[in-house]
Amino acid sequence: MTAAGPAAQDDQEPPRRIAVVTGASSGIGEATARLLARRGWWCVLVARREDRLRSLAAEIGGEVELCDVADRDQVDALAARILDRHPAVHLLVNNAGIPARGTFLAVDLDLVRRVIEVNYLGGVWCTRALMPGLRAAAEAGGAHVVNLVSVAGTAAFAPAGAYAAAKHAQLAFSRSLAAALRGSGISVHAVLPGFVETEGFPQKGVLKSRLLGRFVIQPPRVAEAVLGAVEKGKAEVTVPWFPYRMISVVQAVAPRVVGRFSGMSDYRPGSV
Repeated sequence: MTAAGPAAQDDQEPPRRIAVVTGASSGIGEATARLLARRGWWCVLVARREDRLRSLAAEIGGEVELCDVADRDQVDALAARILDRHPAVHLLVNNAGIPARGTFLAVDLDLVRRVIEVNYLGGVWCTRALMPGLRAAAEAGGAHVVNLVSVAGTAAFAPAGAYAAAKHAQLAFSRSLAAALRGSGISVHAVLPGFVETEGFPQKGVLKSRLLGRFVIQPPRVAEAVLGAVEKGKAEVTVPWFPYRMISVVQAVAPRVVGRFSGMSDYRPGSV
């Protein structure tokens, strides 16, 4: 299901750059699509909520595609539709994600499976399915895959254990993919935001720690990091750098310190 395609272009104009953004109906995905559109990209907006996507497409232009990225059959069908219209895909933003609050001792086990399917496997399915379009764009000048990972991909946060595990897997996927595609013309970027205030992740309302609440950022700042990673060729970007990059480093060299802090942190009662 699509909105109107890009208007015909003058033969002297460069081809329009095509970006596929998953989880585009709100939050980071929506902010990224808005920024890309302002910078001249033509966006294929992917999510499950048609009303939100159509409203966004009406504002910024672009195409609407309904898909649950956790469902590999749906993703394969999505990719077939996109590649039929756009044989070359210049940018894939694997942003779709869901929260999973609660420790591994308390979180619903069905949610453990779901967060892995959406936050990790969804990016794998989308990347593999759209690889022909990415390779076509690479042959014509270059293509990019951006994985929205989260600092949770480097630092285990006990109050959201399943979410952190899925993000660790997503970061490993991103790094492994970057190595596999080296020299292909397809660049892989990982963007690692800290706590971001969105509809699905209302951080200021659920975090118990006032200290952590001071470092919550808004989606447009992450969108700028996404575009900056693409334009500047950065492999991994932490946003904001302070304090989250420091947390990642401490996790690597002194995991017990982060584990102790994580164990002292939590969400407000009733927010899980």
